[in-house]
Amino acid sequence: MRKLGSLFWPVCFSVLLSARPASAHVGSPDVYAEGNAGPYKLFVVIRPPLVIPGVAEIEVRSSTPGINNITITPMLLTGDASKHPPVADAMTKPSNDAQFFTGHLWIMATGSWQVRFVANGSQGQGVLSIPVPATATGTRKMQHGMGFMLAILGVILVLGMVGIIGAAARDAQLPPGKVAPPTSRRRAYVAMTVAFVILVVGVILGGKWWDAEAAAYASYIYKPLQMNATVQPDNVLDLKMIDPGWVHARKLDDFVPDHNHIMHLYAIRWPAMDVVFHLHPDQVGSGDFHLALPEMPAGTYRLYADVVHANGFPETLVTSITVPFIHGRVLAGDDAEGATTALEWNGGGTQTSASYKLPDGYTMVWKRPATLTAKTPEDFTFTLLDAQGQPPKDMGLYMGMVGHAAFVKTDGAVFAHIHPSGTVSMAALMMAQAQNGSANNMAGDMKDMPGMDMSSNSESIPDTVSFPYGFPTPGNYRIFVQMKHANVVETATFDANVQ
Repeated sequence: MRKLGSLFWPVCFSVLLSARPASAHVGSPDVYAEGNAGPYKLFVVIRPPLVIPGVAEIEVRSSTPGINNITITPMLLTGDASKHPPVADAMTKPSNDAQFFTGHLWIMATGSWQVRFVANGSQGQGVLSIPVPATATGTRKMQHGMGFMLAILGVILVLGMVGIIGAAARDAQLPPGKVAPPTSRRRAYVAMTVAFVILVVGVILGGKWWDAEAAAYASYIYKPLQMNATVQPDNVLDLKMIDPGWVHARKLDDFVPDHNHIMHLYAIRWPAMDVVFHLHPDQVGSGDFHLALPEMPAGTYRLYADVVHANGFPETLVTSITVPFIHGRVLAGDDAEGATTALEWNGGGTQTSASYKLPDGYTMVWKRPATLTAKTPEDFTFTLLDAQGQPPKDMGLYMGMVGHAAFVKTDGAVFAHIHPSGTVSMAALMMAQAQNGSANNMAGDMKDMPGMDMSSNSESIPDTVSFPYGFPTPGNYRIFVQMKHANVVETATFDANVQ
């Protein structure tokens, strides 16, 4: 919070702190998710509160007709509190659209939360839980106009109180119609002076209290984990985490697997954004990860590392590193790379078509909307075609899903690693879904999530994948989409200008 420019502002308590929720992304606070509440397919948007405690705004669109009502319940994702949910709130239909619902919920504390949706309709009842990481990450300065108005009102209030005290000391004991003698006027001046001093001291003490409260609140503001990257002998990337101090409960050794990996690392050559790697370092110590680098072109790379704590709270660590040409290992397992044309910074993106030709003759096609608008929920749909323009017959799952995507703003202000289920981490989503039924039913529950397929039959794996997301701000974005066929992970690139 900035220093108050007047001693009178602290007497006015209408100044509000604001913040953005933390999530496993950079600059993309809202939660977008898609899943099945029993027989009903829901597209969920959760806009976490700007203050903690605060109110989360929630939107739900059902692609399945017949829902009569939806209730929503805020719950902590883990711990004893997750077993004792509060009374559910009912969502409302703000328009004549029978498949669109809105609601709001109080998020009372920093941490890893979930929102439980219970849908009732013609096909019975269904439950869906969506994880929501929530914490304050900043404060908003008071608007100059508001500050000036509050200062003027504070001055008027102080002068009015001084005047009232002076009038009372001068005239309170006078009979009606009598003029105050000099002694009464002197008594009034003394009373006004004393009152003025007391009020000024009160305002100063109020300012100190205000600063103390602001400092206490600042200790709750989210401080993301930091990361230093160095290249050790034998081309080993060493990633060391640094905790700048936030909450005492945060650890550097409690990470859980997400898609079978403790860390997902995107390395994007900057500023051309023409080379991207999706890699998976191994944890070798508390807050320390190692990775044998693959063959990499020289350049400066921005590194985005996704991890998930044991309580389901996700974090994205950001750093950069400059390397010469790396004569590294051959990519194997789930590690993948992609190369494309350099970004044109003077006029937006260069991959503005809806079709991207891949090196092996395959093509990825984006069902591009006519216009792209910030804060608007979209299903970003991509299809992989073979060299003959047909659906591949050897489709495979990439880390258990039909596809993965990374939405990156060209100024680096936004990075979001998206799955077919949405912006939430799969580890946190599985924690939330597990509470809706027995652990034995977990595989069945996850099979019904968008983009998930537990079968080993490649013919049943679709060649089309959708990612629920909404661009947080206008500007130019580069989208990296990955799908798999046989043992090949294809990486396509698309550019988007968002209004």
